[in-house]
Amino acid sequence: MQLHYTIAIVGAGSAGLSVAARLLRQSKAFQGSIVIIDPQKNHYYQPLWTLVGGGVVKKETTSRSLQSLIPKGADWLQEAVAQFQPSENQIVTAEGTVIKYDALVVTAGIQVNWDHIKGLKECIGQEGVCSNYDYRYVDSTWESIHQFRGGNAIFTQPSTPIKCGGAPQKIMYLADDAFRQMGVRTKTNIIFASGNASIFAVPKYAAALDRVVERKGITTKYKMNLIEIRADKREAVFEHVDTKEQETMKYDMLHVVPPMSAPSFIQNSPLSGPGGWVEVDKHSLQHVRFENVFALGDCSNLPTSKTGAAIRKQAPVAARNIINWLAGQPLDASYDGYTSCPLVTGYNRLILAEFDYQLTPRETFPFDQSKERYSMYVLKKDLLPKMYWHGMLKGRM
Repeated sequence: MQLHYTIAIVGAGSAGLSVAARLLRQSKAFQGSIVIIDPQKNHYYQPLWTLVGGGVVKKETTSRSLQSLIPKGADWLQEAVAQFQPSENQIVTAEGTVIKYDALVVTAGIQVNWDHIKGLKECIGQEGVCSNYDYRYVDSTWESIHQFRGGNAIFTQPSTPIKCGGAPQKIMYLADDAFRQMGVRTKTNIIFASGNASIFAVPKYAAALDRVVERKGITTKYKMNLIEIRADKREAVFEHVDTKEQETMKYDMLHVVPPMSAPSFIQNSPLSGPGGWVEVDKHSLQHVRFENVFALGDCSNLPTSKTGAAIRKQAPVAARNIINWLAGQPLDASYDGYTSCPLVTGYNRLILAEFDYQLTPRETFPFDQSKERYSMYVLKKDLLPKMYWHGMLKGRM
């Protein structure tokens, strides 16, 4: 089967749905001429999974059927893309469907590589090994915290790019609060083992988070990647990023953030660049070799944190530049690298980090956002989900 659309969008995550909705809002000409290609049945508001893992929110509130979110006027092809053929202006799905396009938008998200840590797939979700990075396992995080009675609680972060770079430490701060409420904190050693060189990339917020870590009595081990779990011995094996020296730690609870990468079908395509990500200009979001291809969100090589807040600023740029390209006009919209990371530092406390490509703070509110605030926690828990479902995904903001 062969189809033709003015615009083909690969991926119905935050970026794909937002761009589709914006395009349809900006021009009636796109009615019936946009296809969104994605094999999934459900769409998840993943930023709330930290609070699910912390026992605050039920995971079911983070899920919607994908069908209910496809913008009116766009078609949905529930198939998986297998090949990009940009020289022929077409893509091919695993089912053999060929989609011809005038413009292509790649918003395929990020690939979570559960199999890159030896032993993880066999023990995830059981015996204290948990993760907030999957709808299937997020309940196991709260179960592990709630059932914890002392010992080593280890929280990991890989050295690879990941979605929501602050999430690995956010659940750790909630666990610390929970352990204190349960009366087991004095019997607990909390360890943050991160493949990165510091707690956070932006100095202003790193300084604030270092104070949080010190206050909570958390042990940090930087440039350490988790490479193996020996569940029978409750041992986690880490490797130093630079020296490759290994260290084995005993755990009673282990929250795992697996290494991540660009999706395999992108890595092996003509669209990929260094690291396997879709290679686009960081301001226009246009592909560096194929002018009718655009990309945004987690699958792109944009040198900023991979967050929904970044996508919220990328989507209007992408939509405008796609419209301009189709009309033969200059691409006059530019993305400056803005991203945001709401860093939960405990129950009812949050640091709202906002910054750009230069790691310069770009704060929205007229106060110092590096300070922990209850108001910012309410923003994350109650207001941002509403803005997401009813604003961002509808192309309204």
